[in-house]
Amino acid sequence: MSLRINDIAPDFTAETTQGTVRFHEWIGDNWAVLFSHPKDFTPVCTTELGAVAALEDQFAARGAKVIGLSVDPVSDHSRWTKDIEDVTGNAVKYPLIGDPELKIAKLYDMLPADAGDSCEGRTPANNATARSVFVIGPDKRIKLSLTYPMTTGRNFEEILRVLDSIQLTAKHRVATPADWKQGQDVIITGAVSNEEADKIFPGYKTVKPYLRTTAQPK
Repeated sequence: MSLRINDIAPDFTAETTQGTVRFHEWIGDNWAVLFSHPKDFTPVCTTELGAVAALEDQFAARGAKVIGLSVDPVSDHSRWTKDIEDVTGNAVKYPLIGDPELKIAKLYDMLPADAGDSCEGRTPANNATARSVFVIGPDKRIKLSLTYPMTTGRNFEEILRVLDSIQLTAKHRVATPADWKQGQDVIITGAVSNEEADKIFPGYKTVKPYLRTTAQPK
């Protein structure tokens, strides 16, 4: 069954490079970013894991924890992290989930149910669809899902931007326009009447009857 935005993120227990993790318990009252990989020791993923390591403090500043998953055993992950630090200069301090039986990849609909039950003998191409990013809220619901091709490295600055938007719009009755960044004007949602907008967002601008903008709420 496919996962959609606002679905509960499936819970699981798994071994990671930092011990056993019970996913919902690990998230706690935080936000979480789960991102997956088709296999260890792959070039694009090596750069991505290093990029996330460099940004981990920025995710933490937003109350978000990061966790990776690769369709290989934890013992391979531990060896891979040495290459990641060597290549990118960034040490991987966040946990990496081992998924050698493909259970979590299937649970999150990244691999089909008939993909087998072992990573042995599978190439990255066999696991090409295990290239997803899930942003999960403290309520354990999926707020964002993205899947990338193997040849395109993910832009984790964009994931930070999306996280900023999701957190802002969860607190205020606004939406963010295309290419929005922190500090820029936002859109007042259609659920807010003009009378309410006058009180909540004084001085707002009407671009079109259905498009009203205001300064980003504090």
